[in-house]
Amino acid sequence: MAGSRKPPNVSAAAAERLAPTRLHGKRIAAGLSGGIDSVVLLHVLHGLAPRFGYRLCAVHVNHGLSPNAQDWQVFCASLCRELGVPFKAFKVKVTRRGQGLEAAAREARRAAFLKCDADALVLAHQLDDQVETVLFNLLRGTGLAGASGMPARGRLGGKLLLRPLLEVPRSAIRAYAAEHRLGWIEDESNADEALTRNFLRRRVGPLLETKFPRWRENLARAARHFAGAELDAQRLLRTYLKEQGLRAPSEAKLAEMLRQLGAGKGAIEHEGKVLRLYRGKTYATKRNLPKPFMPVTWQGESRINIPALGGELLFKRARGRGIASEALGGKTLQVRLRSGGERLQPDPRRPRRTLKNLFQEAGVPPWERERLPLLYCGHDLVWVPGLGIDCRYVNAGRARGIEPQWRRSD
Repeated sequence: MAGSRKPPNVSAAAAERLAPTRLHGKRIAAGLSGGIDSVVLLHVLHGLAPRFGYRLCAVHVNHGLSPNAQDWQVFCASLCRELGVPFKAFKVKVTRRGQGLEAAAREARRAAFLKCDADALVLAHQLDDQVETVLFNLLRGTGLAGASGMPARGRLGGKLLLRPLLEVPRSAIRAYAAEHRLGWIEDESNADEALTRNFLRRRVGPLLETKFPRWRENLARAARHFAGAELDAQRLLRTYLKEQGLRAPSEAKLAEMLRQLGAGKGAIEHEGKVLRLYRGKTYATKRNLPKPFMPVTWQGESRINIPALGGELLFKRARGRGIASEALGGKTLQVRLRSGGERLQPDPRRPRRTLKNLFQEAGVPPWERERLPLLYCGHDLVWVPGLGIDCRYVNAGRARGIEPQWRRSD
């Protein structure tokens, strides 16, 4: 039964997470809100300080959003006096700037933590926080970074960022607090289900548990798999950048680049190149602004240089291949750009289809589609690079024909 499982030892779990990090002689700051998670974290860190040899302090961020905010700060200061832990409080102003209240508060907290005089910052995020984060990100259609959740170890500015309780469930946190007779404060906003995290915690989580008792552990395990995949993706992106003659950025920037690429955020500029992701493949192209293009009439020459489109059209005379000269009926071919709604029938066995569908089927990246030279005969679309010749104009037998080819200069 799910309720009969023995909760993990919180102190031992934290010690196991902290052990690989050299903390002897370091100044570490525990984020202390006054809630049960951060109170337990501070108590655990205080108990482990002799073993790891770090100097512990606590940092409280007063957002001023609750009428009880000052009482919370007083509670945290009093707790630190009891434990003999140095205490520092930051009062911040939460400014939304077009974002939600939760995001604005996180940004204000981050700014305060950056001011903290410490080598490492330790936060009290636990297993339930992790799975709520992953679930929230998945529901928003996140990429690998979001599905990986919060890392147990990271960086915040020049500080080391640690989350030693990340695999400890909320039930174990409560059991520890009860065992050590710890007091804490309850943030009244935790009952506000208009906030997404509270809705997931109070409504979605209990519902999932009725069908999937171990949904938290399973989702956390999936997050670790996603995190491993993200590291693999970072290595691949670093290798790709090197192959392109580009320097790889920091690990944090690589993660952000992957996040933006995976979320379909469009183009990412890096070292004079533009990186894009399409169907799992990364493309690095020149940072070229669109240049004006006017239709060009083919006069029979073997090539037409088109700098505005970044390449040249080549024309080769052939027999039994290419565009049938007879089908042109003495009319000239004209080079135009796509304007929308064009259709082509490269295969006579299939109906005429939109270029959008044909481009998708052929795997032509979206940013290339609008700057490809199309060949027209009058109002008829005859040929499209990467798609082929319309079946009405395909050469057959030994008749004379014209084979066009688009060659990019970059």
